[in-house]
Amino acid sequence: MPQDGRPPVDRQLPGEEARDLLTLVRELVRREIRPRAAEEEDAGTFPRGLFALIGEAGLLGLPYPQDHGGGGQPYEVYLQVLEELAAARLTVGLGVSVHTLACHAVAHFGSKEQQAEHLPAMLGGALLGAYCLSEPAAGSDAASLRTRAVHEGGNWRIDGTKAWITHGGVADFYTVLARTGAEGPRGITAFLVPGDAQGLLAAPPEKKMGMKGSPTAQVHFDGVTVPDDRRVGEEGQGFTIALSALDSGRLGIAACAIGLAQGALDEALEYTLTRRQFGRPLVDFQGLRFMLADMATRIEAGRALYLAAARLRDTGLDFSRQAAMAKLFCTDAAMQVTTDAVQLLGGYGYTADFPVERYMREAKVLQIVEGTNQIQRMVIARHLAGPESKP
Repeated sequence: MPQDGRPPVDRQLPGEEARDLLTLVRELVRREIRPRAAEEEDAGTFPRGLFALIGEAGLLGLPYPQDHGGGGQPYEVYLQVLEELAAARLTVGLGVSVHTLACHAVAHFGSKEQQAEHLPAMLGGALLGAYCLSEPAAGSDAASLRTRAVHEGGNWRIDGTKAWITHGGVADFYTVLARTGAEGPRGITAFLVPGDAQGLLAAPPEKKMGMKGSPTAQVHFDGVTVPDDRRVGEEGQGFTIALSALDSGRLGIAACAIGLAQGALDEALEYTLTRRQFGRPLVDFQGLRFMLADMATRIEAGRALYLAAARLRDTGLDFSRQAAMAKLFCTDAAMQVTTDAVQLLGGYGYTADFPVERYMREAKVLQIVEGTNQIQRMVIARHLAGPESKP
């Protein structure tokens, strides 16, 4: 058993380098993340210094090329790192996933000049990113966004409001999707906006039921001006860029969900092994053993699903349907597993003395972010049966 008391999780890793990376992550979790997670989440403290440390360890650019400062790791390895981080503190695991999402546009669609100028700091940990797609009236229907960018000379003027932005107000850069043309998905363009741009203002963070240490805020753009060399991709290509990023981002959410569920199972197992009732350990009661077995099965199934999707991505095959399936299944599994963990701890599970009540509150948001699970079902159904018929 590791020094932090958690039982080991068997990993399917492609080589010695990946095993060494997981060892590094587990040591960082043991020393730097787990000891302060409960206290900082309760206080709503964003661990900016911890993200700097994670960046110095090379964990903020793992799936991107080494020649631009990334880690050069396949997605199947990167996602297992996310799982380890989220098992200790979801604010950290999800934060790394969001940063990776924010880097996607420049890394995959940026010009060579943009990549050379921006990626080393973005991937090397000097900067922390945020991803601005959703708006107050454009969440699931992202193609109807209203934030507008107007070309003025050699610059773009951006006006509008983005909503539900993780790292809103603390990010060093924002990947922003704005309308530059007609209505619909073909009129959207991507921009890379500095966090200190004049006219950019973050509202006070939302008051949430969970993930209190991770700031989620509206971000207002009031005449924010950026040069044309911060436009990423072609005009009108933004929605394609956004969907491409979301397919990968959904795998990040799936991995975080399984990490959260694993953390809840670990707590429940330890509690039922040591707590005694009627002269016997709780784990001796068949009904509780069956609950633990179901929890473990959901976790293993979810892990297998997100890893299968990651391997498709790593080999260059289409993985959009599998990413939606992984996000759907893993986040639903996390909600069920964390709820069961609270039940297994009984009254103690409902108190803040044990972390499972926090895990349950945090699990809920994973069914909503980066496409609600209802949207994932729509994506899967379209892959199976084609688009819906129009009346």
